[in-house]
Amino acid sequence: MGSLPAERRLRAKSVCVIGAGPTGLAAAKYLLAEKVFDRIVVFEQRGDVGGIWNYTPSNDQSSKDLSVPQTSPHAGHDKPIWRNSNAAQVLSEKEEQEAEFITPLYDRLETNIPRGLMGFSDLDWPEDCQLFPKHGDVTQYLKRYSQDVRHLIHFRTQVLNVSPLEDERWSIRTQKVHHSVPPSIQEDVFDAVIVANGHYNVPYIPSVSGIEAWHRSFPGAITHSKFYRRPEDYTGKKVIVVGNSASGIDIGAQIAAVSKTLIISQKSESYLGSVASPNKVEKPEITEYIEKARSVRFADGTIESDIDAVLYCTGYFYSYPFLDSLDPPVVTTGERVENLYWHILYRPNPSLSLLALNQKVIPFPVAEAQSAVVARVLAGRLPLPDEATMKSWEEDVVSDAGNGKSFHVLKFPKDADYINSLHDWALQADGEGKSIGKTPPYWREKDYWTREQFPAIKKAFQEFGEERHGKRTLEDVGFSFEEWQAEKSKEQKLI
Repeated sequence: MGSLPAERRLRAKSVCVIGAGPTGLAAAKYLLAEKVFDRIVVFEQRGDVGGIWNYTPSNDQSSKDLSVPQTSPHAGHDKPIWRNSNAAQVLSEKEEQEAEFITPLYDRLETNIPRGLMGFSDLDWPEDCQLFPKHGDVTQYLKRYSQDVRHLIHFRTQVLNVSPLEDERWSIRTQKVHHSVPPSIQEDVFDAVIVANGHYNVPYIPSVSGIEAWHRSFPGAITHSKFYRRPEDYTGKKVIVVGNSASGIDIGAQIAAVSKTLIISQKSESYLGSVASPNKVEKPEITEYIEKARSVRFADGTIESDIDAVLYCTGYFYSYPFLDSLDPPVVTTGERVENLYWHILYRPNPSLSLLALNQKVIPFPVAEAQSAVVARVLAGRLPLPDEATMKSWEEDVVSDAGNGKSFHVLKFPKDADYINSLHDWALQADGEGKSIGKTPPYWREKDYWTREQFPAIKKAFQEFGEERHGKRTLEDVGFSFEEWQAEKSKEQKLI
């Protein structure tokens, strides 16, 4: 991190955390470890911890309500789906009140990250968990991780608005997520706010010539990976999967096994690679939708007809409707979050922070490292530079990465270096080593090696088919850090 001019120190006594997913849980743990805050409150709109790792079954109405195209991040607050609310007369009051919020988890999702790299620094995975955990394993892991902070969480509470006050504190307006009771808005005031509710809510579906008319003519045929649940829904169909990031590759491989024809539409080759399939065709991006014969035209001029379904795996906007009153804003185009320092701290008032925004990273350790810095800043133990220095940092990133989607992207080794830089920054805080504060993760050579290798490790894991469920270690799929290290040492001796 280097030395920082100690221009400003914050000393919060009350902190609000928005979201009890992996990031919010990490933030709560690091705040507790400071032993200085009078009040820590976590607001979570769901009925349990886990955030995005809470599986929700397919909901046809939600997918049909999807805006096509979806080109704005300003889609409003997340709306609950009421489980069995149409059968209230035969359900108990508790069951009637169960609300779900759609997440992108699908039935057969397994992580893209090996468990040793993915986990939190203070909680090991169960020994019998497969190398790339199933989503249900992650949910259970997070429930165990949450045990010592559950008492801080206000479940079924949705944050409606966060607005700054003249004394630099924050007004938080919330309401209970309850089906049978008219909503009442509660207002509270906190010294600091940590936004940890994720950024996988508002899907991005690009505007393409003819897409709106095509969507009207064939409602439900165009959808987004957020609503994908199982490949069987595409059995015998001609399907286009748009996008070749992690979800596009994985979902495409699942659909390829059951579809009549799978067309992968992509702008560039995926860094993750893809599995060959006899019924898979690769095409460039879609340039036009043609209603006649349910057709689409691609950038190479070719046309495919009789398309049954188009599934966009094109990512999400950054969207924080409860922060819409901020000036300057954190979201305009939704391609990135603006007016931040180190991807974390809101420059005009750094008592507001937004965590785990970065893409192409290992999110759990990033969340820990960021939480360590934020907790120390809010406790007054870690100084911040002046606003001009913070603005200069953002301008430098824009100059290097651009002002769009690449801003928060930290491709390896940038992500690993970022984790270690945050670790070093956090440990510059006053009073380190005096039984206060929680030490964030620090990546060493094996972590770097595993991070660099994990696309190849994942591919090797997948090639075992159903046998992969019994693979629990890197060695089980043919990778050994110790062997690599020995070979590297041998090569260096020959030089």
